[in-house]
Amino acid sequence: MDKTLSAAPVSRRTHIGFFGRMNAGKSSLINALAAQPVSIVSPEAGTTTDVVKKTMEIHGIGPCVLLDTAGFDDAGEVGRLRVAAARDAAESTDIAVVLFSEGSDWTPEMSWLSYFRDVGTPVLAVLSQADKRSDAENAALSAQIEAQAGIAPLSVSAVTGQGVDALREALISAAAHPAEKAFILGDLVREGDVVLLVMPQDPQAPEGRLIVPEVQTIRELLDRHCLALCVQLEELPKALSSLREPPALIVTDSQVFDAVYAQKPAASKLTSFSVLFAAYKGDIAYYIDSVRAIETLTERSKVLIAECCTHAPLDEDIGRVKIPRMLRSRVGEGLTVDVTAGKAFPEDLSSYDLVIQCGGCMFNRKYVLSRIRRAKDAGVPMTNYGVTIAFVKGILDKIDTGRNEA
Repeated sequence: MDKTLSAAPVSRRTHIGFFGRMNAGKSSLINALAAQPVSIVSPEAGTTTDVVKKTMEIHGIGPCVLLDTAGFDDAGEVGRLRVAAARDAAESTDIAVVLFSEGSDWTPEMSWLSYFRDVGTPVLAVLSQADKRSDAENAALSAQIEAQAGIAPLSVSAVTGQGVDALREALISAAAHPAEKAFILGDLVREGDVVLLVMPQDPQAPEGRLIVPEVQTIRELLDRHCLALCVQLEELPKALSSLREPPALIVTDSQVFDAVYAQKPAASKLTSFSVLFAAYKGDIAYYIDSVRAIETLTERSKVLIAECCTHAPLDEDIGRVKIPRMLRSRVGEGLTVDVTAGKAFPEDLSSYDLVIQCGGCMFNRKYVLSRIRRAKDAGVPMTNYGVTIAFVKGILDKIDTGRNEA
């Protein structure tokens, strides 16, 4: 089978990031852990110029991504960009491994440990390149690190394999908690439920395939032994009339919320793919609370539309055209709307009155939560596409999220 079809999506894999100084042994350690050459190993400082990603399976963790980052002591203009890439990788890291090597001034390492602790990321300390020192020297360095960091480091050698198994077990232990919420559909469905999926295949839909939220939702319905019926909006009346009982749940594209709601049986719950992913990837309660900021927008306000994927926008692009049009129809044409794509997310959000993000299906939950944290720190409300559309159309209180916190 084609691996691109059978492999777990990167966004649903546990992201394990390796951080340390140049030539601290990050690449060698990753190669030893993966038992194959993943990253280039060189005695020359700065060999790793960007984040190297290796998707693999680790027994006890499951599908994961190993992130090999540039040294955080890299200097110069190019070095600054490398460190920025490492910091970006840190925001998507579910489990962090911080490497210590020679020396006694570990201020940078302590700073990175503090960062991961502050954001709630499980973090492991590793005393790398243990083969270069005697057991006594390793023991002394480990004691110093533990005294400063409050965490006992694992002594590891990628050359001899010392400590690699212990590191693997520590990673398994750190991954014991789920990286993402268990179900996309939350508690909205039970085994045997009939679920109707309304999926318009308009010009924005990728030719010959479905978008990621649709694929993952259908797969979950199969795994949970539900009966999934997929239609376009035009076939919705026929689909409903063909069922002896109303479907337990209708999941739709947010853009046709109102049209689907108008035809929805009273007994059927209603949600959208975007709302489901808002709860699955982010903080649905915060999104719902934040969307009410739309009521306070004026023509002098500034809104950021943050797309997680990069694509060539079409004439009726939801993020670049439809949502700005909805907002300006309420507020006025003077409303400023900026758009970013991919990981191009502003460091300073203070100039914005509202941030509206897509469902985030291309990013892991950790990265989406890092954006939410930055918005909260800046005191800027943040919501998402599906919640925004439901609010603007006046049916937000009719939408089910499948999460108790909403």
